This record gives sequence, structure tokens and C-alpha cells, in this order.
Amino acid sequence: MADLEKEPMVQHSDVSNDLRKSRSKKAPGLPILEKRNWLIHLYYIRKDYETCKAIVKEQLQETQGMCEYAVYVQALIFRLEGKIQESFELFQTCAILNPQNVENLKQAARSLYLLGKHKAAIEVYSEAAKLNEKDWEIGHNLGVCFMHLKNFEKAKFHLSCALQSSKHDLTFIVLGKLYLLEGNTEGAVEIYKKAVEFSPENAELLTTLGLLYLQLGIYQKAFEHLGNALTYNPNNYKAVLAAGCMMQTHSDYDVALSKYRIAAHTMPESPPLWNNIGMCFFGKKKYVAAISCLKRANYLAPFDWKILYNLGLVHLTMQQNASAFHFLRAAINMHSKMGELYMLLAVALTNLEDPDNAKRSYEQAVSLDQSNPLINLNYSILLYRQGDRRGALNQYQEMEKKVNKLKESNSLLEFDPELVDMAQKIGAALQVGENLVWTKPGKDTKSRHRTAASSNKITSNQQPLGSNQTLGQAMSSAAGYSKAVHLSADGWMTRQKPPSLPLEPESSAESSTEDLGGKQNLR
Repeated sequence: MADLEKEPMVQHSDVSNDLRKSRSKKAPGLPILEKRNWLIHLYYIRKDYETCKAIVKEQLQETQGMCEYAVYVQALIFRLEGKIQESFELFQTCAILNPQNVENLKQAARSLYLLGKHKAAIEVYSEAAKLNEKDWEIGHNLGVCFMHLKNFEKAKFHLSCALQSSKHDLTFIVLGKLYLLEGNTEGAVEIYKKAVEFSPENAELLTTLGLLYLQLGIYQKAFEHLGNALTYNPNNYKAVLAAGCMMQTHSDYDVALSKYRIAAHTMPESPPLWNNIGMCFFGKKKYVAAISCLKRANYLAPFDWKILYNLGLVHLTMQQNASAFHFLRAAINMHSKMGELYMLLAVALTNLEDPDNAKRSYEQAVSLDQSNPLINLNYSILLYRQGDRRGALNQYQEMEKKVNKLKESNSLLEFDPELVDMAQKIGAALQVGENLVWTKPGKDTKSRHRTAASSNKITSNQQPLGSNQTLGQAMSSAAGYSKAVHLSADGWMTRQKPPSLPLEPESSAESSTEDLGGKQNLR
């Protein structure tokens, strides 16, 4: 009891003083450089850029331009507004304020890339890679920059490294396009197969792989992958258009048109779509409807030579030779390296009773196309009609050489029956009938060689050589492609390589690539 009395008592006044002291203490505040970062971020993600820029301006005035985040966001907004150079300068400022932040270097390199300064972008990305060697984005963007510089080996190396760090659909797509730029379709197929294994429900990857199989002539796998793409996305424009092309290739025009109706709801102003619809009507021998659809395609893409080609072909079939000449001449102005264009132009000129210019056109066609026997056949007929038997015989012999080469390369090759019949007639007229290399096509032949043919028969009645169906299939926008060297959807070299598929986009279609033959497919 005595001990308790000696224990000191806590005075009420002491408690009150402690409470006042605790209340007078303030919570620790944010550093002045960062205190508005949360508000800047809030308005930026809301896309209220004007308010965001006003707050950034206040923050930079208070901090005398030393707030890294405010400068960073302002640079992002400038880039969204198209002020790429200003954004690059601000990202440089961020890199000076915080040289260890890899994001600052990545964004600065991105701005350089958008300015088209790919070498400078590579240097900055390389500096960023030193700070973070396992960053997938850096490796991917390095690959893209090297691809633009046409250094494909380094591009493939960096894209492969990016995939080893982290697999992304975008990297697979760019790597696949890189192989296509090199002309290595099989390599691109392998890349897209890996991409589909990684992302089996990606409709774009499935569509691209299906189109590549279509280009290689592996129709079963093409149909399978395009079907899978339509399963995941029934309104996928590229897949629907490609499926329609396959149907059109096999002359199933009604089914193809049903596919194109679906695509028309998604892309009603697509030039390839209206071109393909027009050639479906052409195959059905509804020529007025075909011309109407092709002219709509031509209105939407006035500089696409394939549409002009098809318009010339339809008018030639209808024996509207002046209109055919007009469209074929326009196609030649757009694409002057295709022999068949000059051949059809020569046919139109022959029907317009201008044999001199027709001969010049045939000479140009023969010099450009070293593999199509039909050009020599038509030229031989023209020379025979003009009484030049020696010249006709020379062209006939050149045709025989080309036919032999085609047969050696493909023993199952079958030529159009009407073309064979016309060759036999001119051969008999030239008294070389005993040495004909032509044979009538067998019923069990598995592959066909259909060519756009139009010439004057030897009789007085001037009729185009080749049935309308043959003509339609030759230049219909279906899925057959000849083998040759191709640049992009806008330019072709001497002998046609597959034009870009109905995607590039390309790029392309791009197609990239943004980057994208015998049967004229559009894009």
C-alpha cells in the first residue's frame, strides 16, 4: 500500500499537451516534383489531353522543368498529335533527367522510327538493350528497323531473340512477312504454323496461313485453316474473301457469290471484292452485270491494272473491241511488263483492222513473256492471215518449244481443248501437222493449264479463241497464281509472282507490311 502511494500519478495536463503535439504533426507529403503525377496520369488515361496538358504546364512551371513524368506524358501527347520531332526532343529530356530509365530510351527510339530515321533508332534501341537485355519490345523493334533497312539477316536475328524472350503474335507476323519479302513462302508458312500453335484462336494468323497454303496450291490445308478462322470470326473479311476465291477457282460461282455477300456487309467499298464479284458474273456469262461490278471496282481503285485487265477481257469477249482497247491500254500504262496484256491488245487491234499495230503489240508480248505458248499461237495466226507463211511457221515452232518445256516440267499438264484444236488447224495449214506436239487432254488428268486466249480464227468469221469460261478462269480473281517476281500490290516485275493476297492488306497487303498471276487475284 505504501508502494502504491509512492508511484507517481499522470497529470491530466501532460496528456493534453501530448495530444496537441501529435495533432500538430503533419503527414509526410509527396516531393514537390511528383505531387501532381497522379492527376496527370488520371487525365491522360481518360484521354482528356487538353486538361492534362494544362496540369503538366503548371507542374513544369513549379518544378522548373525537372519533373520527369510530366515531361514524359507531354511527349506522349505530342506524338499522338503528330508532333513527332517535338516528342523526340522531350523524350531526350527525360533520358537526361533519368538516364537509367529504359522506357525513356525506348520512347525516344520509337519517335526516331516514326520519323523514318531507322539507323538512329537502332542506335538508341541498342543503348536501351544494354540496360535491359531481356526486353522483348527492344528486340522486336530492332528487327523491324533492320527490316526497313533491308538488312534481313539481322532483322531475323533480333526477331528470333525477341521470340526467345517472350512469344507475341505481332513478332510472329513480322517475321513471317520478312520471309515473304525474301520470297521464301515455305519459311513463312513454318513461322505462321508456330504462331498458330502459340495462339490457335487468332483469326488473323489462321487466315494468313490459309492464304499462304492457297498460294502454294495446298488447297486442303488452306480450306481447313480458313474454315477455322471463320469459326472464330465469321465476319473476317479476309477469310471470307479467300474462301470465295477458292470456290470461284473451282467454278462454283453461286457459292462464291454467297461468300462475297457476307464480305460486302463488312467491306462494301472493297475493290478486290467487286472485282471478284464481277468475274463471278463473267464466269456465269452475265456480261452486263460483270461490267457493272468491274466498273465499280475501277471507280474504287482507278489505278489497279488487274481490274483494267479484267474489264478489257470482258469487253473483248463481248466483241466490244474499242472499249477493250481502251481498258487494255490503260492497264499497260499501269503495268507495262506483262506479255499477256500486249497479246490481248493485239487481238483488239486485229479486230479493229489495224494489223500493223497488232504486229508491234505481238512483238512486245513475245519479248516480255518467254513461257506462254498462246502468244506465239495467236501471232502465228495473224501472220498466216496476212500471207506471211514463213513468219507464221517461225512463231508456230516457238510455240512448240514452249509447249515441250511445259510438258517436261509437268507431265500431267492439260491444255484447253479449243486451244489445242486451233493449234492443230494452224499446224495443218502450215503443213506441219505430222509433227504436232499437241495431244488431246485425257479425262483423268489432274491438273489444268488454262490461259486467257483470244485470237482470230483462220476462217473468215472472226471469233475469239478460247471459250468464255476459259477466258473467265484465266483472269478471274480466284486463287491461282503464276510463279514470278513480285514487288507489291502496286508494281510487278517482268514475270508475275503471286500478287499480294486479299489481305495485305498488304502490308500490305502491305503489306505488311502494311505492308501483299495467271488468274488475276486482287491483293
